Amino acid sequence: MNKVPLTVVGADLMRNELQRLKSVERPSVIAAIAEARSHGDLSENAEYDAAKEKQGFVEGRIKDLEGKLSNAQIIDPRHLDTEGRVVFGATVELVDAETGDEVKYQIVGDDEADIKGGKISVGSPIARALIGKYAGDVADVNAPGGMRHYEIVGVHYV
Repeated sequence: MNKVPLTVVGADLMRNELQRLKSVERPSVIAAIAEARSHGDLSENAEYDAAKEKQGFVEGRIKDLEGKLSNAQIIDPRHLDTEGRVVFGATVELVDAETGDEVKYQIVGDDEADIKGGKISVGSPIARALIGKYAGDVADVNAPGGMRHYEIVGVHYV
């Protein structure tokens, strides 16, 4: 299976979610199923059906998280010899060459991406255009709305 790149924070969030699912959600679902069974006829028991459906979701999510964590490649850019380059996990300050708008993105794994939170996937067009560049460089991004040009103002490893 392929390695799943994660930041240190992303891996911690996944571990916390996995722990919560195993210690809180799973026991809660088991209790709900037991309660629904105590009501008798399961063929027309909506509570039982809902609890079983939730159990399937919880178990599926647990399996998904365990798989991703077991194949995780946790990358901390602070411990890499990056020499100021844009790498996975770096936070990059950009200025749009045409509009002058400033944006700041952290390059993260697919599971961590949250554009509103300023986190972009390493597989996104903008991240691919930024990787390997330095502060002062211009990155040409082939975006859905056409070619965009961003000047890299700063590269930080948080």
